[in-house]
Amino acid sequence: MTSAGVKGSRIGGLRRICGTIVVLSLVVLVPLERAINKEMARRGNVGELLYLPSGRAFQTLSLGYQGLLADIYWTRVVQYFGRKRLAHATRFDLLGPLLEITTELDPKLVIAYRFGAIFLAEKAPAGAGRPEEALQLLRRGIVANPDYWRFWQDLGFIYYWDLKDYASAARAFQVGSERPGAQVWMKALAASVAAEGGGLRASQLLWSEIYRQAGNDQIRRSAVSHLLALQAQEEIASLDALLRQYQQRTGHPARDFRELIAAGMLRALPRDPSGVPYQIGPNGLATLGPGSQIDLHLLQ
Repeated sequence: MTSAGVKGSRIGGLRRICGTIVVLSLVVLVPLERAINKEMARRGNVGELLYLPSGRAFQTLSLGYQGLLADIYWTRVVQYFGRKRLAHATRFDLLGPLLEITTELDPKLVIAYRFGAIFLAEKAPAGAGRPEEALQLLRRGIVANPDYWRFWQDLGFIYYWDLKDYASAARAFQVGSERPGAQVWMKALAASVAAEGGGLRASQLLWSEIYRQAGNDQIRRSAVSHLLALQAQEEIASLDALLRQYQQRTGHPARDFRELIAAGMLRALPRDPSGVPYQIGPNGLATLGPGSQIDLHLLQ
């Protein structure tokens, strides 16, 4: 047989194999998906609590196609979460069960643990507002993938931002820093959080790392918003210190930052990171001005 004939035979063989895989996928997965959807529709929903079989039950039914089925259910997770976000929903009752099914079908599907934890931990309406459930999901991921150090990073972020448990956050960063392949900044995070707790520098370091590692635009935008809010918080603290100095010098509080400019304490009207001038509030302290794009509530 000529080389062209051999090559053609190989291509034909590959096509037959691919065709067989497609046929088997259709034979196994499509009926299974239809059966699942039919069962879910039959059971109906009480509030958001739809009946969902366990991932282990799906493993039995999938006839070895657990990985493909896990991908299908991860897609369902993303679609479900996206619909809820667009609808500004405050309940995400199916999110946890869908993630459990997905990760039981494929315990190595790292993206489901990591992004699933973000979906669970974020406060409503951005997320489900269930950080403890997010921690449980990540712990299952650690058991299934013990050498994947980024799960410890994710644990630390949830302890830090959502639970304000700085001691646990520092421990998570420290343990993660000792896993194979961990980045050196994990030790820096552990030390910074242990020493400073929820201080400004530790927060800036964490959000800077989130920005650098952002896997999608939504997370990147969130990181930028938090970093700008932290910058504004730092600037407000500095302005408050100047306002106190001004009152000590003059014996009365300033009502406008122009008074500080006249006193030589400022060169120009201070503006927040979005370009809007700061104002002095009724309490005599600096505050964001009308129209500011900075959201200090992100830091609460």
